[in-house]
Amino acid sequence: MARKLPAATLLAVLLALAAPLVVVANDPDMLQDICVADYHSLKGPLRLNGFPCKRHQNVTAHDFTSRVLAKPGDAAGSAVGSAVTAANVDVLPGLNTLGVSMARIDFAPLGVNPPHTHPRATEMIFVLHGSLHVGFVTTANKLFARTVHKGDVFVFPRGLLHFQVNSGHAPAAVISGFNSQLPGTQVVAQALFGASPPVPSDVLATAFQIDAGLVEAIKSSSRRPCREGCTWARTHA
Repeated sequence: MARKLPAATLLAVLLALAAPLVVVANDPDMLQDICVADYHSLKGPLRLNGFPCKRHQNVTAHDFTSRVLAKPGDAAGSAVGSAVTAANVDVLPGLNTLGVSMARIDFAPLGVNPPHTHPRATEMIFVLHGSLHVGFVTTANKLFARTVHKGDVFVFPRGLLHFQVNSGHAPAAVISGFNSQLPGTQVVAQALFGASPPVPSDVLATAFQIDAGLVEAIKSSSRRPCREGCTWARTHA
């Protein structure tokens, strides 16, 4: 006859089984040395969380290198005064399954990287030049903000709303590091006022305690074509 487990032991077993569920919220762990993304396979019916691997005999050193971050983005030509250039698995196939990526953010004087979140990654920035006022807001609505200068780093915890603004009169730039090959970016204003199909105007009017006509005006502005370099147009999808 099977012996019943004590309640405390049963609880410990259940917690142990549940522990891996926390891990899978991040990028999956590697099961091999490399898994260079095979973009061509996505044209077929295969779909998975990430990219299929190239055959090893087709992998070259070129799959692991890129100069995508070498050239500054056109921050001056952006509606918000900032331009994001991503170095993620979409442009660097060797990153597939490695759980990391980077980005370069260039700021015109007074440029802003608007409030946004990265649902799949923590972000750390390193200031290349200039100075920025940066901050993030916790789920308790507490703001942590400060001014960072050349050589400084600042961390934005995963999933929390954050922003960067160049409050100076000279250009600025940072390099961002992420613990995901594809961190995702959701810009708050664009998500709420530029969604397709649209979020109901009465919902937004009530949420922001503003007139529905103003909501429609903001939505109309959000739907205008973005000039090259707009931060919200480059979403690290």
